Amino acid sequence: MSYAADRGVHWTTADIDLLPENEGTRYEIVDGDLFMTRAPHWKHQRTCFNVCQEIEIWSRSSGLGQATINAGVLFSESDDVIPDVVWASNERLTLLLDEAGHLTGAPELVVEVLSAGTTNERRDKEAKLKLYASRGVEEYWIADWRSQKVEVYRRENARLVLVATLMNDDEISSPLLPGFSCIVSRFFL
Repeated sequence: MSYAADRGVHWTTADIDLLPENEGTRYEIVDGDLFMTRAPHWKHQRTCFNVCQEIEIWSRSSGLGQATINAGVLFSESDDVIPDVVWASNERLTLLLDEAGHLTGAPELVVEVLSAGTTNERRDKEAKLKLYASRGVEEYWIADWRSQKVEVYRRENARLVLVATLMNDDEISSPLLPGFSCIVSRFFL
C-alpha cells in the first residue's frame, strides 16, 4: 500500500525511523512514496528462498559473488528499498556495503517475487522497475509463484527491457552469472 501519493507527502529514510516497529511490517520508499507491506505469503517466502538458494549454490562454486534475501538497498534518502533477492559480484559488494551492512547502490541482479494485489504488482512492475533502471541494476527478475513464471528484464540503453517471460519448464540463465542455469519450476517448489 502506498501512502505518499494520496497525501502529497515526500517520505525519506529519516521518516521511516520515526514509524512504529510492527512485527512483520516492512517499509520501503520509492521516489518519496512510502510503501508498507505485511509479512508475505508462505509461498512468496519459499520462492524467495529457492531463487536465492539456486543463485547462491552457483555463487559458491564460481566464487564470483553473493546472493541474499531481503537486503536493504539505500539508493538515497528518497529511495530506500528491500528487494526480495539480490546478487552482487564480490567487486561491487566491496564498493557498496556501508558500515551498517546495507547496500548503497545497485547490485547487478535484483529479484522481486510478486505479492497479491494490484498495488503490490504496480510497485514491483512499475515503481521498482523504474527505480532499478535509473539506479543501474543490470538485470531484474520478477517471479510470480501463482502463475509460475519469471519475467526477465535486462539493461539496454539505460533502461531495463523485458527480454523473456519464462514458464515453469523453461530454463533461466543470465550473462551476469556465467554457467548458471536453472529450470524455472525449481523456484516454485
